[in-house]
Amino acid sequence: MQLTDSVIVITGAASGIGRAMALRFAQERPAGLVLADLSGTREALDSLAGRISAGADGAPPVPCTWQACDVGREDEVRSLAVAAEKAHGRIDLFCSNAGIIRDGDEHTTDDVWQLNWQVHVMAHVYAARAVVPGMVARGRGYLLNTASAAGLVTSLPSATYAVTKHAAIAFAEYLAIRHGDEGIGVSVLCPQAVDTPMVQGRSGSSAAKVDGLMPAEALAESVVQGLAAESFLILPHPEVIEYFRRKASDYDRWLGGMRRFAGRLRSGQG
Repeated sequence: MQLTDSVIVITGAASGIGRAMALRFAQERPAGLVLADLSGTREALDSLAGRISAGADGAPPVPCTWQACDVGREDEVRSLAVAAEKAHGRIDLFCSNAGIIRDGDEHTTDDVWQLNWQVHVMAHVYAARAVVPGMVARGRGYLLNTASAAGLVTSLPSATYAVTKHAAIAFAEYLAIRHGDEGIGVSVLCPQAVDTPMVQGRSGSSAAKVDGLMPAEALAESVVQGLAAESFLILPHPEVIEYFRRKASDYDRWLGGMRRFAGRLRSGQG
């Protein structure tokens, strides 16, 4: 997946990972960038789009627009795709990146579970519905879905987060299998803790304690490299693949180790 001369859409672009990707992608001379986030981020989106259009941090000027979009609503995701295609004629790469943290367990109310489901799973479904048919018709296109290392291993503080991120990876797998022979590439981004506004309030999480917070800029560089290699799993934290292997090789042992680790965290020893 070459970013140069590509038309790229990024959701969750006003801050954090999405913002870092937009700025890094701009250095690759794409044909156009379309940024999206919730309506309350309009000022941040407008500022970022203006910066990229003018040439950010030594990058060449890139045509860049933005649109408010709640990715949990299919009509808004479809409107975003239609606007991008109207402006640029096509979408080469759709980055379904928006995410939230609303922690919960089995006792958490249905509305919190549903919100996680809409943003972390259905947003990817809505994006695929909106852009895959056009990509298939052209014989090429790429989807980058942001999930989390929590979708490969787990998230000790949050069932709502871990469960929906597992589902996000499963859906990306399906897309890669179903549409790979039709010219559609799929990558799923699975970072651990990244230094973004979304996670700064959770810097005491288990992932941050063990492996630290990664700068968003470093993550964006990993994304560029992962897309160039067309890797299905983009793992900015190299430790994650070893954690995943341990889990797969002996599930019961892994569960026991995670229970012990969770106990240490609860006691303040982690």
